[in-house]
Amino acid sequence: MKRFERLEQIRRLDPERDFLQIYRLTATFEFPWDYTRALELALYRTYAVPSIGRLLAQTAELTDRTQKRYDDTALLLDTVVEHGFGSDEGRTAIRRINQMHRSYDISNEDMRYVLCTFVVVPKRWIDAYGWRRLSRHETTAAAVYYRTLGQHMGIKGIPDSYEEFEKCLDDYEEANFGWDQGACEVSDATLDLMASWYPRPLAPLVRNATRALLDDSLLRAFRYERPGAVTRSLVRSVVRLRGRAVRLMPPRKAPHYARQNWEIKGYPDGYEVAELGSFPVPGVRGCPVPHKGGSAGAAVE
Repeated sequence: MKRFERLEQIRRLDPERDFLQIYRLTATFEFPWDYTRALELALYRTYAVPSIGRLLAQTAELTDRTQKRYDDTALLLDTVVEHGFGSDEGRTAIRRINQMHRSYDISNEDMRYVLCTFVVVPKRWIDAYGWRRLSRHETTAAAVYYRTLGQHMGIKGIPDSYEEFEKCLDDYEEANFGWDQGACEVSDATLDLMASWYPRPLAPLVRNATRALLDDSLLRAFRYERPGAVTRSLVRSVVRLRGRAVRLMPPRKAPHYARQNWEIKGYPDGYEVAELGSFPVPGVRGCPVPHKGGSAGAAVE
C-alpha cells in the first residue's frame, strides 16, 4: 500500500453514512499516536473549566486514582471505536459511561463542551503535528461520530458540523476558563502521571515539555509559568519532526487501538468492559460529592 492510498480509500466513502469506518481508519491506521496525544490533551483542557475541574477534584478519581481513571477512560472510548455503537461491547461501554456521569451533577453545557474537545482538539493537533492534515471527509466523519456518541449519552444541543463544534468550544472556553484550586490539583496529578511513564530522571523534562505544548489560555487558567520561547519552539519542532518522519514510513498494515498503548498500565491480565470505571458507593443515592447548601443531584440508576 502506498502512503496516501488509505486516504484515497477514505475519500471514496460517504462521511455522513460511513463515519464509523472513516473515523476508525483515521484513528487506528493513519494517526493512532496523534489521536492518543490529542485526546489526552482534549480531556486535559476540560480541567480549566472550574465546574469540571472542581468536580473531578472532589471525586478524587483523577488525583488519587489517576492511572486507573486514565486507563478506564481510554478503554471505554476505545471500545466504541473498535466495536461500533450497535455491538454488545459498544453498548456496554456507553452504558458504563452514562452510569458514571449520572452519578454526579454535571450540566448539559459542560457535557457538550467535553464532547466538542473530542472533535476539535484532534483536528488542531493533527493539522499542526501530524504527517499530513486531516481531510474534509475525516473532519466531517469525526463530527458525525461524536455527534452520534453524544446522542447516545443524552447530550442536548449537539452541534451539527465541525465548524459548529469549533465555535461551541471556543466560545465556551472564552466564557468559562478560569482558576480553581481543585482543578489545578487535577492538572498537576495528570502531569505527574504522564511523567511517571518515563524513567524518573526524565520526569522534570517531560513536565516541561508537556507544558510547552499547552496554549496560553490553559497556562493562565492553571497559573503555570509560561515556558520560554526557545523551549516552546524546540518541543513543538520535535513533535513536528516526528510527523515528518512518519510520513516517510510505510503505511500501517494493522489497526492500533488505544487498548494496545503502553501507557495503559492497570490491566495486564485483560479487563471486562462492564467492570471499567467507577461505581456508586452502596447506599448512596444521588451525587456523592457534597454541595454547599444544595441537594444531592441526579439519582443513580
